[in-house]
Amino acid sequence: MPPPSDLAQLAVAERHLRIGVPADLADATTRSHLDDGRCVGWYGPLTPGWRVAIDAERADAPVPPALARRFGVPDFWARWTRTECHCKLTDVPVAVWWRSHGLSTPAGATVWRTLTVADLVVTVGVAREPALPLSYQDLREAAAGGR
Repeated sequence: MPPPSDLAQLAVAERHLRIGVPADLADATTRSHLDDGRCVGWYGPLTPGWRVAIDAERADAPVPPALARRFGVPDFWARWTRTECHCKLTDVPVAVWWRSHGLSTPAGATVWRTLTVADLVVTVGVAREPALPLSYQDLREAAAGGR
């Protein structure tokens, strides 16, 4: 479970999101680019050990026919943006996730909030930073007795 400060940020996520052109949002912590040239940026504070991801889509955008056949149309953009955030936060390619899970997102690994901002569906998600992989030197030291 994220720290209370991150949960509080999700509760007021609207305050931390800006919509504009990419050049104007270059200083955002993270961004999501839209098909119409706009960008959504996150400007909330970061909690050490946690990371944030956002994904946004135009609420009135038609669902591509192939995706509609595969995943259905009801609540598509909300499900899509949640899945995108989950995959960004867990470093799993979306196409790999789809094969096993479709547009479902598991409870626990990530915490998110999906909201409507202007004409957009936006999901903001947070997750604990993954542990850094062991380096080759760490593995050699462990094999030599933990020096």
